[in-house]
Amino acid sequence: MIEATEMGVFNKLGQAFGTARGINIEEYMSSVEMEDVDVLHEPADMYIKPVSIVSEDDVQAIEEEIAKKNIILLDINELNKRPTTRSNVLAELKRYVEKVNGDIGQIDATRLLLTPSKIKIIKRKKQ
Repeated sequence: MIEATEMGVFNKLGQAFGTARGINIEEYMSSVEMEDVDVLHEPADMYIKPVSIVSEDDVQAIEEEIAKKNIILLDINELNKRPTTRSNVLAELKRYVEKVNGDIGQIDATRLLLTPSKIKIIKRKKQ
C-alpha cells in the first residue's frame, strides 16, 4: 500500500506533467506498458521468458526474443491439440535456433526450452 505522503508526490508529478488527475501508481505499475519493466533489479544482458504459443502467428515473436539473446520457456499446451500445426511450428523453430547457433530441448509434454546463439542444452542426464 502506498502511504499518503508518497501519493502527494505522485499527485504533484501528475500536475507537473499536465495531467488533470493524480497518478495512481498501482494502476500504472500493472499497465501493459510496464509489463517488461523490472524495477527491483538492474537490466540484464538476457532474460528467461515464459511464452505460450497458440498459433503459427506467434513464431515470429519468439524468433525476435531469441534474436535479442533471451531464453524462451515455451508452453506448447495449445499446440498439442493440433498435431499438424505443432509439427510445423516446432520444425520452424528448430530451423531458426539451429540457424542462429542456438538450441532447443523438450522439458516435458507441454514445455520446451529455446536458447539463443552459443547457449547449448545438455540433453542427457549425467549418470
